[in-house]
Amino acid sequence: MQIQLAETAHWQIMVASENAIILYIKNTDSQSISQVAGLTHRIKLYQQQWHLVRLLPSYQSLLIEFDILQTDHHKVTEQISQLLNEPIDSDSNSGKNIELPIYYGLEVAPDLSRIAEHAQMTTDDVIKMHQQQKYHVYAIGFAPGFAYLGYVDNQIAMPRHETPRANVAQGSLGIADRQTAVYPMASPGGWNIIGRCPTKLFQPNHQPIMPFAVGDTVSFYAVERDEFLRLGGQL
Repeated sequence: MQIQLAETAHWQIMVASENAIILYIKNTDSQSISQVAGLTHRIKLYQQQWHLVRLLPSYQSLLIEFDILQTDHHKVTEQISQLLNEPIDSDSNSGKNIELPIYYGLEVAPDLSRIAEHAQMTTDDVIKMHQQQKYHVYAIGFAPGFAYLGYVDNQIAMPRHETPRANVAQGSLGIADRQTAVYPMASPGGWNIIGRCPTKLFQPNHQPIMPFAVGDTVSFYAVERDEFLRLGGQL
């Protein structure tokens, strides 16, 4: 059972471990993810000053790890609570926008025609619709560099496959319900694959190790096969 440290009208603060607390947003709705992203950005401004080691946001929670030699649960809770008493602008775009190239060729897009048929539109229309907006990075999980992005237009939303594929190629761009994401490495997966990205999304020996963070936005643009290969993509 988790121990509650504090509570506000919109948040609960709980003990997560000996060196971490976790914040849960209450009364979750469509704005919850934006609220978490906004709070994460605000806390980052004090991360070094408050001896915070790592912030791990998710859809409806924020895990905060701290340096146990420099601070403790109660001090961190007190500092965070002061921020929670201030309004959080969930509409502010404090992050950067990352543009990712995508090759939408049918040889790397096994579900593109299926989505087009389901939406009663052409594959070109699906591609255009997928590219027409910026997607918010709401969480990073499943695998390092796997960013959950939202939201695709309802017309091209598609449920996950009931039986996941045993292997989805690195760089595969997928849709699951109204989310979209790029697989940073080859792995099993049940998302509907509509293209492939040549950009490496997780490089542990580089800084930063990922091109995006929660609170950023991602937009996609189409490239031809030759350009995809020139950029390092693999078929």
